[in-house]
Amino acid sequence: MSITHVFFDVGGVLGTNGWDQHQRAAAAAAFGLDAAELHQRHEEAVTVWETGGMSLDTYLEHTVFYRVRPFTREDFRAFMFSQSIAFPETIAVARDLARTGCYRMMTINNESAELNAHRLQVFGLRDIFAVFFSSCWVGVLKPSPQIYERALVMSQAEPSAAVFIDDREHNLETARGLGMHTILYQDASRLRRDLTALAVAI
Repeated sequence: MSITHVFFDVGGVLGTNGWDQHQRAAAAAAFGLDAAELHQRHEEAVTVWETGGMSLDTYLEHTVFYRVRPFTREDFRAFMFSQSIAFPETIAVARDLARTGCYRMMTINNESAELNAHRLQVFGLRDIFAVFFSSCWVGVLKPSPQIYERALVMSQAEPSAAVFIDDREHNLETARGLGMHTILYQDASRLRRDLTALAVAI
């Protein structure tokens, strides 16, 4: 069966991760925070935050501003957002696919609501993808099967006619188990070759 639906991850594929361990380490260094404590408090809140049950302000209250700091919330939020850097070469791959008009272009990604909205805007993804199956909006995280199942049924995609692109093997395992084609992202040029191998016109 030919491919009709192409699902992209966002962090690690179309741009840097939004608030992963590297971004948190950079924030700890920039603001003089205890990195281990920040990590622990992040782990306590991240699932609720990234599935839409907690706002960014509440997350920051728990992880950073549970005591007085010599910097403002606005400064810290701005730093968080500044860590999101687009990958232009990979976004160009997605844009080229969208321009063919042959595929339904969507994302499946784990992200908190405020960072997700920021990244869709600054990466220019709203012009490329029709739907964003983001954990903050569908209420479940990869690699849980439910997020893939919801994406497939809501987009009316046959698993055998869908391909999912992610930079983490454990996220791809679940998709493959549901019958989707998968591509482990390494770089933009390799992605073009892998798509071509699936007879995806680009």
